[in-house]
Amino acid sequence: MTPQENKPQEEKFQTVDIHTGSSNNEFTSEKEDEKDELFEHYNIIVDKGQGLLRVDKFLMARMEASSRNKIQLAAKAHCILVNGEAVKSSYRVKPEDVIQLFLPTEKRVVDIIPQDIPIDVVYEDDDVMVVNKPAGMVVHPAYGNYTGTLLNALAFYFQDKKDANGEDIKPYLVHRIDKDTSGLLLVAKNEEAQMGLAEQFAVHSTDRMYTALVWGDFDQDSGTVEGNVGRCLNNRKIMDVFPEGNYGKRAITHWSVVERFRYVTLVQCRLETGRTHQIRVHMKYIRHPLFSDETYGGDKILKGTVFSKYKQFVDNCFKLLPRQALHATTIGFVHPRTHKKLLFTSSLPEDMQSVIDKWRAYTNH
Repeated sequence: MTPQENKPQEEKFQTVDIHTGSSNNEFTSEKEDEKDELFEHYNIIVDKGQGLLRVDKFLMARMEASSRNKIQLAAKAHCILVNGEAVKSSYRVKPEDVIQLFLPTEKRVVDIIPQDIPIDVVYEDDDVMVVNKPAGMVVHPAYGNYTGTLLNALAFYFQDKKDANGEDIKPYLVHRIDKDTSGLLLVAKNEEAQMGLAEQFAVHSTDRMYTALVWGDFDQDSGTVEGNVGRCLNNRKIMDVFPEGNYGKRAITHWSVVERFRYVTLVQCRLETGRTHQIRVHMKYIRHPLFSDETYGGDKILKGTVFSKYKQFVDNCFKLLPRQALHATTIGFVHPRTHKKLLFTSSLPEDMQSVIDKWRAYTNH
């Protein structure tokens, strides 16, 4: 599927509902530490004196900002759990029930300029689409990046399209990848699809595999990094690992070696959880930062020889790949309407592949 042809037109704005924000827990939240989450997580313990009441009505009374329709969509998508089990809207709450609710964060309405930016659409149907995001593209507008984002491109792509009910089609984000990470991104095209995908991301049932080039060699062929990820206490712009679990959010990354190049290693990383910068900060934590990752110290020569030719070789690789060597290779999920399992893969982009080829040739030589 190709982007729409460029047509001369007046500059116009499209109102797009962007779902960003934080996760709440028992109606409290740490906004700065959790602001990168796209879904709010509520934990509610029903009072001892509460009478029998439908769970949708109970939640509407407790959460005035959420509509009954959104809560019913959440129930349909198995995003309302009572005592650990998914329930229907008609479930009647009982005293001391523990209710868990996952909802998209409240809509922040932003006027986005539709921009004719090419989009690599890997798959699309009436409910979902999968795009292959290039490195250097921000996913959604934020301070300093109001244009040139994926949502600007999607606003243009959808601006003349209608759904089966004649309504404008709008993109709904269900996850994100970093600006300088390339690869596959899943987008919902309606609220019902977003809810269905939200439940899968909430329980970590999606398949997400990344390919990374990291510094150093490994003693084993595979392993797991487990440690809470949260904002660094000394630098709030970056993330850090808190192995004691006293801060941040639970994070698990499974890695396996694909190919060894003596001083750097090509690995695959499977996310069990999805935290901001998770792979980048986990790899740094085990002393294997991503190659060319300026934020986490991978843009310096960390392994190898002292010879000037080696330094020149690595510097040339940095110039070819002036970003972290990370690509979202695989995305798998259950379709929210058909309930069929879908799996998509993406080849490595040219910049990352060329650097890998150079390391392979250097090692063989």
